[in-house]
Amino acid sequence: MPKALLVTLTMLAVAVGTAATWASAGARTPASAVTPMGSMAGMKTQVTSPALATALSKARISTARYVTNLNAAKSAGYSIITKMIPDMGYHFLNGKITGFDPAKPPILVYEKTGTSYQLAALEWVFTAKPKTAPLPGARYGAFPAACHYADGTFVAAASQDACATTAPGSGAKFTFWHPNLITLHVWLWYPNPSGLYASMNPLVHPFNAG
Repeated sequence: MPKALLVTLTMLAVAVGTAATWASAGARTPASAVTPMGSMAGMKTQVTSPALATALSKARISTARYVTNLNAAKSAGYSIITKMIPDMGYHFLNGKITGFDPAKPPILVYEKTGTSYQLAALEWVFTAKPKTAPLPGARYGAFPAACHYADGTFVAAASQDACATTAPGSGAKFTFWHPNLITLHVWLWYPNPSGLYASMNPLVHPFNAG
């Protein structure tokens, strides 16, 4: 794994004090006891804390330029780390982003139809569950350790020693490995009846075919 990227992922986790993972789509553990939230049609509503409202507004302002413009996200430093994970999306990581800042998500989750992409969720990952929730009412998922490749292929692996130098099937170059991670999704740009922080979203199921 490139030293710079390893340091970036470690700093991101330590800065917020948590634990998280990336790997096979089927291994993803959905967040439990998610509290439905929302202001979007078809979603349950509840009183939202001022702190959460402020954080989400900052996140929307800072990521609006990426909603239907994946090239803008790529120009800003985001690159693919997973292809379509069913009921979730394609994940793009900016390895230069560290710490927790609602306006600077390290991972963008996109839905794809044809050649078009739409931003659906933001994501943060940690190496341990944060002692203090980074966002009010935060709920978490989990993803196992994995090898990642330049085309978005990822393969579950307990250690980097188990990573092939090229991706099975595609031959794409190995880029990095990470340990088990705790994940925090925020479905900011697509309604999710399972909750703002749910790992999976049944409403993006139609995009599973890519």
